[in-house]
Amino acid sequence: MKHLAKTLLTTNPKIGFSIARLTLGLVIFPHGAQKLLGLFGGYGYSATMETFTTQMGLPGIVAFSIIMIEFFGSMSLILGLLSRFWALSLTGMFIGIIYTTQLEHGFFMNWFGNQAGEGYEYSLLIIGLALIIILNGSGKWSIDGLISKKQ
Repeated sequence: MKHLAKTLLTTNPKIGFSIARLTLGLVIFPHGAQKLLGLFGGYGYSATMETFTTQMGLPGIVAFSIIMIEFFGSMSLILGLLSRFWALSLTGMFIGIIYTTQLEHGFFMNWFGNQAGEGYEYSLLIIGLALIIILNGSGKWSIDGLISKKQ
């Protein structure tokens, strides 16, 4: 257990990894806030759960996990707390998004509204940022870094 905690919290203290972590957290946060709190024009928890489970046919645990990963994961990434865990969670989530909803629409996002849905280029960018964090940790100025220094 101690080895797992050390692995999760140890971080490369370079600023570039902090930039990747903050970028990922700041980009995902509004999506999580829409789904959980109804901010930024979102519908909030109940309506999002209803949409995910009824209209999209996702199991309740998957719908719940998406909301929690986007909201609490993004907040934790911004703070640099358990960043590897949350980056791995986002990677899994976005692989699922690509497979279930984007692959059929090709690579490109729907910039001009002429596709039936979104392509997977945005998701690949998210996965790329998440992989940087998984491999290197939270970077400089993170709670993970503070905790690992004290151990």
